[in-house]
Amino acid sequence: MTAVATPSPTATPRQRNGLIGFNLLTGIVLGVAGWWIAYLLGGLIHGASIKAFSETGQNDIQILLGYAGGVLGFLAGLGFANYPIRRVLGHPPEIPTHEIDEPGLAKYFRISTDHKIISKQYFVGIAIFFFVGGLNAMLIRTELLSPTTHVFGANQYLTIVGMHGAMMLGMMTSGMIGPFANYLVPLMIGSRRMAFPRIEALTFWLLMAAGVVLVSTIFFGGFQTGWTGYEPLSDQGTAGYDAYLGFFTLVSISMSLLGLNLAATIVTMRAPGMTWSRLPIFVWSVLATSMLMVLAAPMLTATLLMGAMDRTADTGFFLPGVGGSAFLWENLFWVFGHPEVYVLAIPGFGIVLELLPVFARKPLWGYRLAVAGMMGVALFSFFVWQHHLFVSGINADLRPFYMLSTEIISLPTGFTFLCVLGTLWRGRIRMTVPMLFCLGWAFNFLFGGISGVFNSDVPSDVTTHGSFFVMAHFHYTIMGGLVFSLFAAIYYWGPKMTGYQFNERLGKIQFWAMFISFNSTFGPLFAVGFLGMPRRVVTYPSGLTGLNVWVSISAFVLGLSLLFFLWILVKAVVFDRIPAEDNPWHSKSIEWQLPTPIPAYDFNTIPTFSGDPYPYGEPVPAAMGGEMPATAGAM
Repeated sequence: MTAVATPSPTATPRQRNGLIGFNLLTGIVLGVAGWWIAYLLGGLIHGASIKAFSETGQNDIQILLGYAGGVLGFLAGLGFANYPIRRVLGHPPEIPTHEIDEPGLAKYFRISTDHKIISKQYFVGIAIFFFVGGLNAMLIRTELLSPTTHVFGANQYLTIVGMHGAMMLGMMTSGMIGPFANYLVPLMIGSRRMAFPRIEALTFWLLMAAGVVLVSTIFFGGFQTGWTGYEPLSDQGTAGYDAYLGFFTLVSISMSLLGLNLAATIVTMRAPGMTWSRLPIFVWSVLATSMLMVLAAPMLTATLLMGAMDRTADTGFFLPGVGGSAFLWENLFWVFGHPEVYVLAIPGFGIVLELLPVFARKPLWGYRLAVAGMMGVALFSFFVWQHHLFVSGINADLRPFYMLSTEIISLPTGFTFLCVLGTLWRGRIRMTVPMLFCLGWAFNFLFGGISGVFNSDVPSDVTTHGSFFVMAHFHYTIMGGLVFSLFAAIYYWGPKMTGYQFNERLGKIQFWAMFISFNSTFGPLFAVGFLGMPRRVVTYPSGLTGLNVWVSISAFVLGLSLLFFLWILVKAVVFDRIPAEDNPWHSKSIEWQLPTPIPAYDFNTIPTFSGDPYPYGEPVPAAMGGEMPATAGAM
């Protein structure tokens, strides 16, 4: 790579499209109006009077139509109908100025077609609902301080558990891809935008609508099925389960469109010289994740629609009494659900492998092996779903195949982990905050993988299935992997995205508080699970009180460490406002060769790529000071 990227010129002002007032406030107003109009129409169709939210004998048609009308009104209020209407009326396909280069904060509260603005919208929006999910986790641990004294009661406890799981799993499917893939993929491949900018914006606002729909379940009595929504319990559930159906339907549509957009961008919009062998490893991880989103999420959409029809149109897809099968829900759900686990995990692989060469000051070890590992994980993730059904009564002859396929998927995962160790080996490691979170990821994910062996083998899974052992394994794999790599990305790319420098000392304090409290929370739960404590049960034997109190206190400290990060972020962006350097990490990737903050249109001219994507072992010309990075592209 031969020349430093130059800044973009000031964006040329564009004429506004004449449609004003389409923003978040208008979306909320029209969303509420759309909900009530559709809700009233649903009552007429069903022939029943309007019911108060808390009454029994709910009209599911009314509620589901209400959600559909509310979402359509919300999107119309934001202005998503404007562009197609203008095109039908013959207007040219221009992008209004306020969607790209409008100054101030107003652009964050309306549709934007700038991938950098959308990524920041994703970050803030997902953080809000992550806080809601985390608050539910604190409520769960509060309930489990005592084996018999109940703060919430069994029904409310099950709703809290279900909301926590659904919110975290649904929102965090885009927790890494939304903020960072949207921001970085166009920059890393030398593109000025995503392939479909308006679809990119739509995926974000659909996800925000989904979060509101899930929270609204508390007005309808909640849902007691857990985040998996198993039949036939779901068909017997209260109106709160309709919110579950609406939430995951919106999430799955958002996932499908986001994955399609990212894949189209990577395949079709790479700059000259950006061959597949030069693609940054993070972009490879996004491509693998996008494939999972496009292939797996529609299965969830179809499953949810069948569940909704069982509740509203008297079909019997999942009802044994009328010829259906509850096992069908489990199979269809986990055909999506297990690839979804890797939708959460694979971007973490890519982030860690992207950062390690920077802080080890050596090339990425095993580039092709890492690519093969992530693609192998994506492929094999579709062959393991029935290990979730080992104790459900499935045909025993199927167990050996799914046990074997689950064991095999550890091989490509191991390839990726070997690349992490190979890159660290004999590197000149700098213990920055992003590097600490990468090392924390490696530690946690290792324990998550080892504990997963107990769930992949039938004999041990019979003992541990449905216990807190599984919950501990899952959190080590996902929270220990996804969330730690997420924080590594925030501390690494955060200065480039915000334009402000983060406090390194406070970041290290936050890492150690989070790392120690995380392991102190979920490590003991392996023992709790082996001792027979089941998940989603509000009572437990008194002999386990000590361990549960320890776990609850550790969880509260973990929650405080996350709130401490919020203070670090606010301090950096609102109070200190110390301008970040263009390239504080001396990285050689192209996004760090651009000025901070990055201009609206990214590049002056499309870059041309050449050479190794991780040339940290190459000598640096003396004219560049010996320590400065090699360049990322010719502009």
